[in-house]
Amino acid sequence: MTINLAKFLDEHQIKFTTISHSVAYTAQGIAALTHTPGEEMAKTVIVKIDEQLAMAVLPASCHVDLAMLRAGAAATTISLAHESEFMDRFPGCETGAMPPFGNLYGMPVFVDASLEKDKEIAFNAGSHRELMRLAYDDFVRLVQPTVLHFALPRARAA
Repeated sequence: MTINLAKFLDEHQIKFTTISHSVAYTAQGIAALTHTPGEEMAKTVIVKIDEQLAMAVLPASCHVDLAMLRAGAAATTISLAHESEFMDRFPGCETGAMPPFGNLYGMPVFVDASLEKDKEIAFNAGSHRELMRLAYDDFVRLVQPTVLHFALPRARAA
């Protein structure tokens, strides 16, 4: 089953903008190409929380602190998922370009609280050539993520 995110948003009467850009494989690269500040560009990291796949959504300029996410999710175990564990879970999406709509893929979504400060959220729209931007409040209403603190700025993540 291919999920069409634009159609889903239209069905829910959500206003959004799509920006086409040159091929980029990192959230920071996309942010630079589209002139989006790294803290406003969200990236989706697939994690395994107690052996279940989940999405961790955080600013492109940050890294996931797995210990903080494990504590916030009240989990026993947590790890980054290997690409082979999730590549078939996102039909119609290029690997690594999945949008942060876990509700469309049967997956819980954890969002770092730092993204709440922006009125909009920008993210990969299923390909390495397209960015989507919409109101953060609309995103929360549709996805109903768990909001936690788990992102560390790159300088502190090392």
